[in-house]
Amino acid sequence: MAESIKQVFDIRPGKGMSDGQSNEHQRNWTERGWEWATRHGNYDRTRERLNFEIVKGGKVVPVDKSKSIGQRMAESLQSRGIKDPNEGLSEPGFRTVANIIFGGSRERMHQLAFGNQRVNFTHGADNSHICRNKDIERWAQDVYRFACEHWGEDNVVGFYVHLDELNPHVHCSVIPMDPRGRISYNKVFGGNKYDSKQRFYFYHDEFAKVNEKWGMKRGTSIALSGAKHRTTEEYRRALSEECTTLEEQVENNRKLLGELLADIRFAEKRVKGLGTMTVNLEEKKKQMIAEMEALAEKLKASRGDSEELRKKISKLDLDLQKVLDNLTDKHGKLEEANRQLSELRQIEEETRERAVEYRRDLKAATYDLEHQVRYRLADALLGDILNEFKSLLPALDGEGQNLFDGTLLKDVAERGEDIFKCAIYLFANYVDLATTFAESHGGGGGDNDLPWGRKEDEDDRAWARRCLIQASRMMKPKGGKNVRRK
Repeated sequence: MAESIKQVFDIRPGKGMSDGQSNEHQRNWTERGWEWATRHGNYDRTRERLNFEIVKGGKVVPVDKSKSIGQRMAESLQSRGIKDPNEGLSEPGFRTVANIIFGGSRERMHQLAFGNQRVNFTHGADNSHICRNKDIERWAQDVYRFACEHWGEDNVVGFYVHLDELNPHVHCSVIPMDPRGRISYNKVFGGNKYDSKQRFYFYHDEFAKVNEKWGMKRGTSIALSGAKHRTTEEYRRALSEECTTLEEQVENNRKLLGELLADIRFAEKRVKGLGTMTVNLEEKKKQMIAEMEALAEKLKASRGDSEELRKKISKLDLDLQKVLDNLTDKHGKLEEANRQLSELRQIEEETRERAVEYRRDLKAATYDLEHQVRYRLADALLGDILNEFKSLLPALDGEGQNLFDGTLLKDVAERGEDIFKCAIYLFANYVDLATTFAESHGGGGGDNDLPWGRKEDEDDRAWARRCLIQASRMMKPKGGKNVRRK
């Protein structure tokens, strides 16, 4: 069991902090927002009171919803005289926030958060009797110290611990500030795929030191393990399941978006209706005030029956008060309707963003599955072709055999394993190692007319083919030229 208790650590960049994202972290939702969240997510409102945040000094406090994370970030930067690079841009273009999730295996996190209490995780269950365990606070404080040590306490603008979802976890928002006091996600978390992976592995290792005392181990990176410890069938099955899951997510997201758009249309009609009512009441108020002023002018000038004029003014005053009360009510309802509409549109935007992510992930998973299947088929086909070729070649006459001299097919049939090994080194850009391997295995061919290396616009397939051809040349008998090293 201990081997399965792993930590969770994930980093995602963000071009600022949206109000919707901040509201989710702080659970700063209206009744409508909560209704939406509990209907479409795994939130338990009866456990929302167990959530907390950690602020400067590592203090555990209730979640402060008075300021959004975006406001906290702006105030933090202003106090230090640092300009947000996205300020003034019509569309944010710089990654100014690292959205980090800390957590662990569900069973272990439940122990930290709830101890031996039995929590009912059924959707809609009442867990108002559940108390927060002190261990989750102490663990969170350790994680907070970890974040402050690596990225600076001034840059941690949000640190929220959620106990109202299926798996307790931390949402940590960090401003990526480089040593020179400038916002730079690239310099703090890596600017390219290789660099960001290396830093992620480093932080993962460092975080494992924090979790050691809490009984959680560092998980094995998928990027490092991949299919290495799984059979081909297991890997294929996992990819197939991932594709199916993503397809379901895309479909659910489509349905969710449809429901959301219907709610938005209804909210827009309500706003429009309340807006029309408000305009009409404002116009009626103006007319009544004008009429009262005219009657008061008549009364002052003693034009007409004074008693009758006073009665009309008194009645208009009562009617005006009703209009004013109605106007106040409509203004309040219009403000609430506008807030709900704004919230729905924010949710719609985030839902569309998730839809794009789901489709992108599905495309990547589908490509990976097809790629693996294609690789296995090509591997099997190549083996059969080479075996057939080797068995048929001796049956050809001399002239027939000469037709294949110098071809890649004949070279691979004769020295396939060595050529593939050399090609693997070239593909990985280990040119020196490929050259040493070729020379130590009787090769020495190749040419040095052009520098060796992958072209910028060259895809994996073209690059692999070129490596295979070059490896075939390098594995030819000594006497030729070696590949020029870049």
